[in-house]
Amino acid sequence: MYKGPASQGSITKREGSLIVESSGKLTVDLGQHDLPPRQDDESYADYAYRVLCDELIVLDIKPGEPLNDDLISRRLGVGRTPIREAMKRLESDHLVVAYPRRGTFAAGVDITDLAEISEIRQLLEPAASARAARMASPRTRQELREFAREVEQLLEGRQAQRDLMRLDMRVHRSIYRATGSRHLEDVLIRYDNLATRIWSLVLEKLPPVSEHIAQHIDLLELIAEGDADSAAHLTTKHVTDFENLIRAVL
Repeated sequence: MYKGPASQGSITKREGSLIVESSGKLTVDLGQHDLPPRQDDESYADYAYRVLCDELIVLDIKPGEPLNDDLISRRLGVGRTPIREAMKRLESDHLVVAYPRRGTFAAGVDITDLAEISEIRQLLEPAASARAARMASPRTRQELREFAREVEQLLEGRQAQRDLMRLDMRVHRSIYRATGSRHLEDVLIRYDNLATRIWSLVLEKLPPVSEHIAQHIDLLELIAEGDADSAAHLTTKHVTDFENLIRAVL
């Protein structure tokens, strides 16, 4: 049986990653694992959102697990008001679900959503790559070229599957940002998050995905060169390959 400190006398035992309080309420215990630092220009609500969003996407917070404001507030060193603001954003992103009088829980991962998510991404992702190729500033194009070299160097070593997944997310977000459209960026991030949650669910069943990630090298270079048509074509292939990769292990 787990007993908390005196100030947490209501905690009576631990069950896996859940804490069972004397009241019978379950709260998730997320520990203190490798929290990223808050950026100087980042609000507390934005910081809480960024940390929780990442943990929900890679399933560090498991589907269906409860999220307790007070517990998360203590863990992140952030007030409960910013935590609540972050929770509202996560709910609008379909990453958490709030129930009256029951609390907030990590949203489930429904494999049957894959087809719909992929269909939306096949429409929007190529458009984003083409727009980025047309609209990116000279500075952004140089950053994309440098990022392509970074991806290439990272893939030369042995990367864990989870690290490759995070690298894939970084590439997608750099392309979304290069579009110069905040609205398009927000929508694409939402659907990429949902797709990555499905990826996380089957991650251990997948073969090495380095070849899939390597497609990003050419894509980043095509966008940097301003080749909108080729960038869109390669993006369509990338999204389709992702869906096929997931379906192969379902």
